[in-house]
Amino acid sequence: MTHAYYSQDIHGPFETFDLGDFELESGDKLRGLTLAFATFGTLAPDKSNAILFPSWYSGSNKILERAYIGPGRALDPEKYFIILVNQIGNGLSSAPSNTPAPFNAARFPAITIADDVRAQQRLVAERFGITRLALVLGGSMGAQQTYEWAARFPDAVERAAPIAGTARGTAHNRLLVDTFIDALASDPAFDGGWYPDAAAVHRGLRRHARVFAASGFTQELFNTAGWRGLGFTTTEDFLTAFVENHFLPQDPNNLILLARKWRDNDVSRLAGGDLGAALRRITAKTTVIAIAEDVFFPLKDIAAEQALIPGSSLATVSSTWGHLALFGVDPGYTAAIDAHLKDLLAR
Repeated sequence: MTHAYYSQDIHGPFETFDLGDFELESGDKLRGLTLAFATFGTLAPDKSNAILFPSWYSGSNKILERAYIGPGRALDPEKYFIILVNQIGNGLSSAPSNTPAPFNAARFPAITIADDVRAQQRLVAERFGITRLALVLGGSMGAQQTYEWAARFPDAVERAAPIAGTARGTAHNRLLVDTFIDALASDPAFDGGWYPDAAAVHRGLRRHARVFAASGFTQELFNTAGWRGLGFTTTEDFLTAFVENHFLPQDPNNLILLARKWRDNDVSRLAGGDLGAALRRITAKTTVIAIAEDVFFPLKDIAAEQALIPGSSLATVSSTWGHLALFGVDPGYTAAIDAHLKDLLAR
């Protein structure tokens, strides 16, 4: 069925690129793959000013636009041609919620981060004729895609900025993501993914939202009521009006597909399981950015991978919003990210 949330009214304007039948990393096939994307700015005649920014878990091009793009910012559409691409499964690109039977809902094939990046490479090359990107960046699952881009297509990436994410999931991170999946699937209305209406799974979506919030934000944010600046009155008001409200309109099968991609991501597949060898494939000027208070992707885990990337640097930003500072709710985070990205783009 069509979901009103995944619409031009809410996330537009966006365009779509049809890739036809697409062979997946698993050997399976995704029939009629489409990628939804939005662009800002003008592509230079020599195509040297293109930036690619893939979406994260539960995110879309509109969320990225509002949080990261604007005149005078690092991602300035007056200087750069910025492509915001929605990853497979997010509901705007091909997903369980918008694919016709028989491959809809729980029958939608498994997708990997590598599948996303291979599809995005075709979008960039076939739709725009771009062979080299000035910058690939992304937060969280967008960082996973950034690592895959830089390692899989090193000649196509001049600069890379993975933010608050890792190239390979840790045991703790996989456990954490499993709790998100379990929360969604625990609602009896989920029915193995064969619910007739996503809204019927609202208890699972609400439970998932609270599990997500418990580690997505920091203890300090809750303990100091740091959400008051956004107009919320109590912890319960914040959780319901901000976090539950974000997830309730979304499709549970879409979220589970994305979560499994997140959980199983591993760029070392490019080098027979050797993470160091995979990351040494990266030739881009790389700034790896961590959020000091992040529980989803802790600084220590990010720093360990950054040390394996030749010539790379590690930048740390701080926010009581933790991992979910990515959404642009903390002006201090926004200013720090812009500074690091401007510095990278000047190199």
